[in-house]
Amino acid sequence: MRKDRQQNIVVGVSGSPASRAALSWAADEARSRRASLRVVRVWDPARHAASYARVGALPTRDEERATACGGLAAAVQAEFGAVAPGNVIVELAEGVPERVLVDRSAGADLLVLGVTTPAWSSGRSPGPVVRACLARSRCPVAVIATGQPSQPTVRMLAESAVR
Repeated sequence: MRKDRQQNIVVGVSGSPASRAALSWAADEARSRRASLRVVRVWDPARHAASYARVGALPTRDEERATACGGLAAAVQAEFGAVAPGNVIVELAEGVPERVLVDRSAGADLLVLGVTTPAWSSGRSPGPVVRACLARSRCPVAVIATGQPSQPTVRMLAESAVR
């Protein structure tokens, strides 16, 4: 890591309590490092409920995007108030969440994600987004468990994987 540039932290938010804990932890970390913070909400218009689970009309693409945008705005406002600090970049991205977050990790010094139940204490595998980011991230990953924002698990990737 070069010392002559500002560090960059990326945090994925989904609207869940776990992602709100991750955002709070990432905001504190960005303040302590004097880093920029990129808050990313990914929405995937290709994901739908199973056909047998449909109860009514599916939301339109524009409705899904508006819901994601509203959730992102609510998360940012809950953390920072009416106006986010100047070091905070807010991004609504379209695509597969794990792919988008791995892509954003390429220019980051840290990727922060939240989980509801930590896999390391329950003996379960983490969800697909966390699993993919741990496997393919281009920077270290901090996984924040709900209720444990001050005790993150950070997985450092091998130097050969970090470019």
